[in-house]
Amino acid sequence: MYFNGYYHLFYQYNPKGAVWGNIVWAHSVSKDLINWKKVPHAIYPSKPFDKYGCWSGSATILPGNKPVIFYTGIIDQNQTQVQNYAVPANLSDPYLTEWIKPDNNPIIVPDKYVNKTTFRDPTTAWLGKDGYWRTTIGGRRKHRGMSFLYRSKDFINWVRVHHPLHSKNGTGNWECPDFFPIAVGSKNGLDTSTIGQNVKHVFKVSLDLTRYDYYTLGTYFPEKERYVPDKDMVDGWEGLRYDYGNFYASKSFFDPNKNRRILWGWANESDSTDSDVKKGWAGVQLIPRTVVLDPNGKQLLQWPIEELETLRGDKVELNNKKILKGEKVGIKGITAAQADVDVTFSFDSLDKAEPFDPSWENLNGEKLCGLKGSTVHGGLGPFGLLTLASENLEEYTPVFFRIFKAQDKHKVLLCSDASRSSIVEDKTSMKDGRDAWRPSFGGFVNIDLSSKKLSLRSLIDNSVVESFAAGGKTVITSRVYPSLAIYDNARLFAFNNGTEAVKIESLTAWSMNRPKLMNH
Repeated sequence: MYFNGYYHLFYQYNPKGAVWGNIVWAHSVSKDLINWKKVPHAIYPSKPFDKYGCWSGSATILPGNKPVIFYTGIIDQNQTQVQNYAVPANLSDPYLTEWIKPDNNPIIVPDKYVNKTTFRDPTTAWLGKDGYWRTTIGGRRKHRGMSFLYRSKDFINWVRVHHPLHSKNGTGNWECPDFFPIAVGSKNGLDTSTIGQNVKHVFKVSLDLTRYDYYTLGTYFPEKERYVPDKDMVDGWEGLRYDYGNFYASKSFFDPNKNRRILWGWANESDSTDSDVKKGWAGVQLIPRTVVLDPNGKQLLQWPIEELETLRGDKVELNNKKILKGEKVGIKGITAAQADVDVTFSFDSLDKAEPFDPSWENLNGEKLCGLKGSTVHGGLGPFGLLTLASENLEEYTPVFFRIFKAQDKHKVLLCSDASRSSIVEDKTSMKDGRDAWRPSFGGFVNIDLSSKKLSLRSLIDNSVVESFAAGGKTVITSRVYPSLAIYDNARLFAFNNGTEAVKIESLTAWSMNRPKLMNH
């Protein structure tokens, strides 16, 4: 949330180790979303209504400029879940370091119609024109994902609306629901309570079964207490995703400081549990993103916040460089392990785009990227970047496009492939641990190719590669753990393995500096 000149990040944290458990709400503050200062934990188990854990939730700014935290408390060893609130002890403290959990908690308890062990993550509340606050809480009823809706006049006494805000059969448990308005025909963000002309709504859930974040665009009908996705939206596992890679449990907030909606997601480790324990930490917040409605009205556009550019250092540029089939071009003069790369590729013709096999229709982008890797030669593509590469390409994480000719249109596929990212065979020895996970992530890019150009921006940060295609239409995050391509030994290349030559129309790359601890 943004409050009185500071951004506040509250996050699920285990103070006792790099594995899940002992969850508290850790707390950091910032003036610019880039340079952060850690302050004492905001909420930790201490009362009967959260004795076994303080799980996720949200923040809402009440009238009179009063912030309140809404969170899920675990009350017993059976993981029974209730909803609690907390308020700052001292509103004049700029960091809001101390939070009070009043004794009238919990303020929402599961009734007999609610599965009490899948009832969590209350989202930012919105105020209706009828004077009632509303919030939605994730859960499930058998295999139906549920977004339970509650309303209150005073933010203390909440009543469940008899039907959910939204639900969908066959999707399993819904976590971390997020529900917010988005402007039509404007890049300005909207306060969560905004409703009216030229406003659509975004409904996002984190699906427990797949561990991905999905969203739909649609219409909110306050008088019916329902959200209805647009007719052409796929609502479920094959629907739109914020990010087609390692990205989960995201939350958005309205930033009144710059009049924008900011989305912030989390990337888990994909190394082994043993490695997490050895290095002593697990999980990262990704770079915050602004989110706006695509002018086509059918999806969102995401882009790294502008403040990230303050970390840019040394800069290199490359223009009008043709890359023939099998060629790669080294991008030198920057720190390739920690870089911001913005490139536009162009091509003369779409004629050599390979046919899209009808049998692939049932494949999602990830499966198709697994079949059609960066070394599988094509017609138009694969072309893109080899990130976090070792000198002789023993290790690399390619981020690339491949263009297919379907019956009536061209299909553009973006891939981010971790399968060759490390030469280390990392197998876990822990009984309850996991092996390293190195998928080839993929997502389709809904773009008109009449300009015969494709843009790609990749943020490379040692074990993270976040890639934004076509101005943020499709985004993929990969977590990778090279052993050779580290620090000064990491390299960056542009490449083409397609028959059709491609041209680097323009490429700008920056070394990225480390953030500083926030000054007082």
